[in-house]
Amino acid sequence: MAKSSKLVAAKRGKVLLVRRRSDGLWMFPGGRKRARESDKDCLRREIKEELPKLKLGRITLWKEVKGINKRSGRRMSDAIFIAKAATGRLLIGDKKEIDRAAWHKPRGIRLTPTSRYIRDRLFPRKRRPS
Repeated sequence: MAKSSKLVAAKRGKVLLVRRRSDGLWMFPGGRKRARESDKDCLRREIKEELPKLKLGRITLWKEVKGINKRSGRRMSDAIFIAKAATGRLLIGDKKEIDRAAWHKPRGIRLTPTSRYIRDRLFPRKRRPS
């Protein structure tokens, strides 16, 4: 089982990201699991804590990521879920941990290593014809 869960929600070419108060890096919303909590229950709880006004459609597991991030050297153990729909205001619930939530283009923004890994797998760079 994964140690944490992350949510990927996309709308009109943008993804839902939250900014950490501690270092100003952006990440996909989610967080660490508690004892005897499933990956999906963890995600639902974390979203309710971080973004209480956000309403999610059906969420499905995309992938469980376990390994070491090649760029940062950090160990990853995440369950990554994809939301079919996400609506509602991006009101911050946990202001000690997060200071902002927004829909951003997936590139051109400072991401955490795990979020960068997710972005690179789900939203690869488009190759220009040569």
